[in-house]
Amino acid sequence: MKHPVDAHVGKRVRHRRWMVGMTQQQLADKVGIKFQQIQKYETGMNRVSASRLWEIAAALEVPIAYFFDGIEAASAQTEPAQGDYLADKEALELVRSYYAIPEPQRRRLFDLARVLSEAA
Repeated sequence: MKHPVDAHVGKRVRHRRWMVGMTQQQLADKVGIKFQQIQKYETGMNRVSASRLWEIAAALEVPIAYFFDGIEAASAQTEPAQGDYLADKEALELVRSYYAIPEPQRRRLFDLARVLSEAA
């Protein structure tokens, strides 16, 4: 049975990896392990040791604290939150694409999305 903290850390690893556009294989290569181990970390089936988490944080260019952000809220829940949009790969790809757009066009796209959502 996986521990909620392990699941949360794994989810944060996966989210960050997606946000930077890195594959499991690329992350595994950077930290010197097999991609299957990254899969196990991301699902929370295997715990990430402190030294490995240090290496993953360096590879993903985030502080170690990043992996524990929101842990209090996550550990209080027994099920994934409805509306946890960052758990959706498509949503993460959309966010990544959004921030790749130059600022003036991004602002206009944001305004359009707001108007469309209000009209729905």
